[in-house]
Amino acid sequence: MTWTDDELKRVGDADELQVSSYRSDGTLRPFVTIWVVRTGDNLYIRSAYGRENGWYRRAVTSGRGQIRAGGVEKDVTFVEPTEDVHSALDDAYHAKYDRYGAKIVGTVVAPHGVGVTLRLDSED
Repeated sequence: MTWTDDELKRVGDADELQVSSYRSDGTLRPFVTIWVVRTGDNLYIRSAYGRENGWYRRAVTSGRGQIRAGGVEKDVTFVEPTEDVHSALDDAYHAKYDRYGAKIVGTVVAPHGVGVTLRLDSED
């Protein structure tokens, strides 16, 4: 499924996003607060602390979860994006979050961001 224009704007404009993955029994894990960026009609999240970060590892294993941001609450599929998106995502992270300082933004931009990025695909 695709995001509506309103959902893309609200989630993309939100400073933070809460993300959770589904357990094997179908229940949601506790939500974790992270940054989110939008490029075009897609929303992306990155792990600031690598592939071993708990929320990231669980999201990849589960493949499905739920997000909350900007008044939107949706079930999502976590998809590892193609390599060609990373430059645009780095730009989006800088544009949105540089006000927090280079050291903090540096935790989610290249080369660190490659390999720890997930696209959020709407499930409804």
